[in-house]
Amino acid sequence: MSPIIPSSQLKNISSDNLIILDARIGKDVKQNYLDKHIKGARFIDLDTDLAEIGENAAFGGRHPLPTPGKFAETLSNLGITEDAHIVVYDDKNGSNAAARAWWMLKSFGFENVQVLDGGIQAAEKESVEFSSGEEIFEKAPLINRTDWSLPVSSLENVEDELRNNSSTVIDVRDAYRYRGESEPIDLVAGHIPGAINIPFSENLDENGLFLSPEVLKEKYSQLLENKPEHLIIHCGSGVTACHTILALAHAGFDIPNLYVGSWSEWSRREGKEVAKDI
Repeated sequence: MSPIIPSSQLKNISSDNLIILDARIGKDVKQNYLDKHIKGARFIDLDTDLAEIGENAAFGGRHPLPTPGKFAETLSNLGITEDAHIVVYDDKNGSNAAARAWWMLKSFGFENVQVLDGGIQAAEKESVEFSSGEEIFEKAPLINRTDWSLPVSSLENVEDELRNNSSTVIDVRDAYRYRGESEPIDLVAGHIPGAINIPFSENLDENGLFLSPEVLKEKYSQLLENKPEHLIIHCGSGVTACHTILALAHAGFDIPNLYVGSWSEWSRREGKEVAKDI
């Protein structure tokens, strides 16, 4: 199953085990969901369902992963069973939290998980049916998982891999943030020394849809030529990094490591060097 699904396909799915998740974020997001969402969609919250935010972002970043046990409770409360076909969407081309939800579900053992190409805007253009208010569904049995199955890297892993030149570390933030021109979210501008910059927005075409697997394969093959094959992907807080991991999976690459703490952790950790290209 492709990790990306176009709205035209979603519109025509008739399956009892289809579960749609609304992963939009931002101000008044729950009210926005209640006002209008794809019919049947269940709301999943980045800060409380897809992360377990700690007291100090210097250890774990702004959006650390929840424990598998806590995520199992979230899935139970959302009525998600192990045989579900899950489609996730947001309103920022998958970069808000849809790709993060996809990564977490895949890492939890779900096989049939897809991100809606173009998000809620594409669904509106395709005349997918919408609804409002709360959706009614039953809780599901708890799924027993003790760990995440997809590869993750810690700050120490990233530091060691860069020191040994054994991994390519990709920073997917916007170029101006990577260069250190300004930083709209975290406390310090710049990037991890040795990391390269491939903004996640370059995974998309002019209409905000994912490039084809063939184009993505060619693009990343060229960009990563003569670089270490092992990849570690990061962003600001481990959310939009999943957009590039999704794109790489879409292109047929092995799923790379996610550095969850990302720049929000590195830039706050005492003694870590910061690079700038200005």
